[in-house]
Amino acid sequence: MRHKTTAALGMLFAAMMISGCITGMIYYPSGEITKTPADIGIPYESVRIGTSDGVEISGWWVAAPAADQTVLFFHGNSGNIGDCLDKIRIIHRLGFNLLIIDYRGFGESTGSPSKKGLYRDADSSMAYLVGEKNVAPESIIVWGRSLGGAIAARTAAAHAAGMLILESTFTSIKEAADDICPWAPGWLLANHAYQTASYLEQIDIPCLVIHSVEDEVIPFHHGVRLYESVRGEKRLLQINGSHNRGFIDSMDVYINGIREFVMDVKNRP
Repeated sequence: MRHKTTAALGMLFAAMMISGCITGMIYYPSGEITKTPADIGIPYESVRIGTSDGVEISGWWVAAPAADQTVLFFHGNSGNIGDCLDKIRIIHRLGFNLLIIDYRGFGESTGSPSKKGLYRDADSSMAYLVGEKNVAPESIIVWGRSLGGAIAARTAAAHAAGMLILESTFTSIKEAADDICPWAPGWLLANHAYQTASYLEQIDIPCLVIHSVEDEVIPFHHGVRLYESVRGEKRLLQINGSHNRGFIDSMDVYINGIREFVMDVKNRP
């Protein structure tokens, strides 16, 4: 009996260790913000947004002159908004207002990251745009990169918005994990599902899927599957380059593709 108990405890400990590793792979926050939009010559406003469970998330509001579209941007699983200056420059260049936030536990936001918590952060960010910034929901472009794409898809499924952009995003954490470590037991991922493809089946707003054929972290077939999951108007923008640098290495294709998508949606009959 003692041997069986010891074996069971050993298995439990191993599972906890694996679960902790998986959690660490999903969330890799950085607390120190070393750069701001001011470092690239773009004016911005620091904002603090309260959530329904008492967490306070931080972010930046970056207004663009005469903008009639507003981006709500969700970054990936690592770093913080201070690492997103390239993206901020591009969105500003495209002429969109921008609200970019740090999830709980990232940057200067309080709390600790979890799937349910990050969804609450997104809900509060949408409420802030509509309630505090008086942004019309139909003018909001919900845009997420990598892990942020799953959050963006869920946000678009839960709230009214005008468009959705998914960049370098997985179909689900489970399917992404199968590509990286197929030996990991599926039940360990139950609390980190992030089922992006399933969320897309619940929306009917125009969606742009951006993915690199050379993405070494989230293979291109994830982007294709996400594109196929969209029920309504959709477009697949194929770029080249690595997971983290694809949008930089394909800058002209990337910017022109986003601009054309937004303009086509705005100008449709």
